[in-house]
Amino acid sequence: MIQLSGTNLQQLDTWPPGSLENLIAQQMHEDSAVYSYSSMNELSFELALRKNIVRSAHLMNESEAHFATFTDSRCNPYYWQLTSAGGFLLRHGVQASEAIEDIYRNSSLYAFECATATIIIYYHALLNSIGAQLFNQIFPRLYLYSWHADPDLGLKTVSVSRFLPGDVVYFKNPDFSPETPWWRGENAVVLENGAFFGHGAGIRTADQMIQSLNRQRVPGSNQSAYLLPSATRPAFKHLAQLAITPRNNSDYKLHITVIHHNRSSISFNRYVTYLRKVYNQAVPKNPFS
Repeated sequence: MIQLSGTNLQQLDTWPPGSLENLIAQQMHEDSAVYSYSSMNELSFELALRKNIVRSAHLMNESEAHFATFTDSRCNPYYWQLTSAGGFLLRHGVQASEAIEDIYRNSSLYAFECATATIIIYYHALLNSIGAQLFNQIFPRLYLYSWHADPDLGLKTVSVSRFLPGDVVYFKNPDFSPETPWWRGENAVVLENGAFFGHGAGIRTADQMIQSLNRQRVPGSNQSAYLLPSATRPAFKHLAQLAITPRNNSDYKLHITVIHHNRSSISFNRYVTYLRKVYNQAVPKNPFS
């Protein structure tokens, strides 16, 4: 259900019938989970951003960007510096909005794995939601590598009973072949028709995605790949507030450690596990505990 300031929202005619916003709102309305917002602006922003995430996923599917491991990643050197780890570091003096747009405009120059693809889709969708000026203000320094993301994206994985268009899900392949470790799983965007887009896999149904991963298991394995009952989502409400009341600068931002793990196609939760391990090792232990 949808709640606005604690009151259940019953009327969904704010968005035209047949529009993706209306479809998502209807699915929220029918869900047993509570989607709570302080204003109609917050809800409308999330619906618009979800629509743009779906659109950006379709555009990436239609692009000439290839799937590649970190070792074989490539980018347009005019906008990005390719690091030794296979990440894309925004060049000094380059607008972040132009660099993100270039991944779609000159897609044949790019190759990256599916977690990185997801972050690119998020940035591209947000750029199309808030415009270049505000995007560049919020994200002046970008580094694209796996699930590393600007803290203002506020990514979080939550358990769900129902997926919504614009969610990112993970198909896990527990018995992937060590000879093709990039088939350990697939990060995929939930589309408007119940299908999924995964960079390198294309647009497929859940069954087709699982069948594809099952073909990449160790010989003799009978443990099927499967779709995890969780969804990774950006901080929609926080981003809505930034769109309404933008800040003057981003100097306040905390430095987020980049975990260069060299493992393609990991889930967001796996990346967070790596991140926590590094932070836990950096925190001094209390000898009296």
